[in-house]
Amino acid sequence: MCGITGILTTGGEAARGEALRAAVERMTTTLTHRGPDDAGTWTAEAGASAVGLGFRRLAIIDLSPLGHQPMSSATGRFTMVFNGEVYNFQSLRRELSLSGARFRGGSDSEVILAAFERWGVEAAVPRFVGMFAIAVWDGERRALHLIRDRLGKKPLFVFRHPRGGLLTFGSELKALRAGPDFDAAIDTAALSAYLRYLYVPAPHCIYRHVRKLRPGHILTVTDPDQPLPESQPYWSVETAAARGLADPFTGSVEDATDQLERLLLEAVELRLQSDVPLGALLSGGIDSSTVVALMRARASGAVKTFTISFDVPEHDEARHAAAVARHLGTDHTELRLNGADALAVVPQLPVMFDEPFADPSQIPTFLVSRLARQEVTVALSGDGGDELFAGYNRYTAGRRLLRLAMQLPGPARRALGAAITHVSPAGWDRAYAAVAGVLPRRLKLRLPGAKAAKFGRFLAADSEALMYRSLVSAWDTPAALVNGATDAPGDLERILGASSPADLLARMMLADQVTYLADDLLAKVDRASMAVSLEARVPLLDHRVVEFSWRLPEAWKIRNGQGKWLLRQVLYRHVPESLVDRPKMGFSVPIEAWLRGPLRVWAEDLLSESSLAGTETLQSGPIRVAWGRFLNGDRRLALGLWGVLMYRSWHERWSI
Repeated sequence: MCGITGILTTGGEAARGEALRAAVERMTTTLTHRGPDDAGTWTAEAGASAVGLGFRRLAIIDLSPLGHQPMSSATGRFTMVFNGEVYNFQSLRRELSLSGARFRGGSDSEVILAAFERWGVEAAVPRFVGMFAIAVWDGERRALHLIRDRLGKKPLFVFRHPRGGLLTFGSELKALRAGPDFDAAIDTAALSAYLRYLYVPAPHCIYRHVRKLRPGHILTVTDPDQPLPESQPYWSVETAAARGLADPFTGSVEDATDQLERLLLEAVELRLQSDVPLGALLSGGIDSSTVVALMRARASGAVKTFTISFDVPEHDEARHAAAVARHLGTDHTELRLNGADALAVVPQLPVMFDEPFADPSQIPTFLVSRLARQEVTVALSGDGGDELFAGYNRYTAGRRLLRLAMQLPGPARRALGAAITHVSPAGWDRAYAAVAGVLPRRLKLRLPGAKAAKFGRFLAADSEALMYRSLVSAWDTPAALVNGATDAPGDLERILGASSPADLLARMMLADQVTYLADDLLAKVDRASMAVSLEARVPLLDHRVVEFSWRLPEAWKIRNGQGKWLLRQVLYRHVPESLVDRPKMGFSVPIEAWLRGPLRVWAEDLLSESSLAGTETLQSGPIRVAWGRFLNGDRRLALGLWGVLMYRSWHERWSI
């Protein structure tokens, strides 16, 4: 796991030779946290262009100097920097050896370059199983290829100067900012989207002239004087979904459970390859428990597991993680934290997430990564189960409500929504508390008032796509908060509004896999883990597991109102159902209580009239009104205000 950077330029002498090398080194130094073990740069002249590559190494496979990057292929045609892991490199190495390839060391980097030599870049990449961001210079074609893994586990940002002649790229935006002639103009449409989703959806970036390379794409650039060409897909979730739905699994439930277990065992086993200590992050939920159970089935020695606990019961799963760890016999470490421990992370967030990001689970993700890094360098994570196997409440309750809502005439539906939102979230909490004791288990809810407010906004939307968007929106009309912004539709609206897939659940899950999965979930895991030089591996998101999940019927994902049904059947083969079968608990922190309590002074300062005016991008009026309503008891505004605060904190750090 590493950090990569680079430059492609047609600038004059001031952008070549030692000046180019120095610029690459400055960019590379910003990524030391991603690779504390080694560093390297490489530059070359290429006719009218000059190219430079930079690398920071976190040594995982082949710790010797033979794993040093930038690395060139045997003939010298290809020179590469590579962030991530290609887990099937051993089988590729054997195949390439039969074709005459020779290897000096034992790293997957050498295998990748040999694959490029043997098959070419476009044909080699689909053979890789793993997580990666790759920049490779083809000296023969004088072309720079930028490549991102299928699901978007590893990031890659690309900046092209608006006047042309300069392209820079990097694993994080801080590397681009350290590069030559960076233009930091804010993209107001991206800011509006961020305030809605609490992340910036790809391919957009908070900076107007930066693009996020989409997952599963290759971008090839030969002339930085020309506008960036369109990147080309070699794999996509949308194609995997279409193929899976067209080829449904025809065996029995037992057959499907066997097949899923085999795929997951192989995915976990591949991710156990490491020349440094390895462990797992364990929350005690379905996903992480499944990963740890399969690790125990395949690991040759003891499995180290890590969890954190909070002094806020509704945010604490530690006792469940401990029970799973005891059953599986792992070497388990638990760290109990109080609010002050978590709050101490808040000032670090704008540096760690150098594009605005406001998923509150970023804090516990960082804390558990920091705990694990004290003993291991690699940790397996259980992320992805909700997206692949319909684990979110919005896939069950939300879909039922959407179907019912669409049966109502529009005016009646909107009137009902207005009536629901007329009652405060606190009022709904009191009403729910009065009847909660007699409700069946399937109707037990956390934060009923906030959910009622969300349901009211949901009913007011005009279409299925906009209803679903309301379920995942922190602000209903974020463009009203941003000077000069418009509310442009994106991938989520496109997928939800399409006629294919025909099934609503499939469209909901596909929209999340295309947007939220890469731009929120995986971005969070990457930045939080790499901030402490920890490599996080995500076996549930092996692309072959993703492809298989799309072949499964809905009834094997959701049964009796409970999601992840088939994944649970795999887990129950290893862990008693009683240890893991409980209502879903989010991996987060009590943002609402913090904003009313220990973070209130900090928030008041960032949301003051003068402070908001200093950003030149935000409308202070509606934000100040929302802050006042929140302090008067409107709980539903907490998440949206957290998004504003994270942007304000980010802006203070990076507007210099």
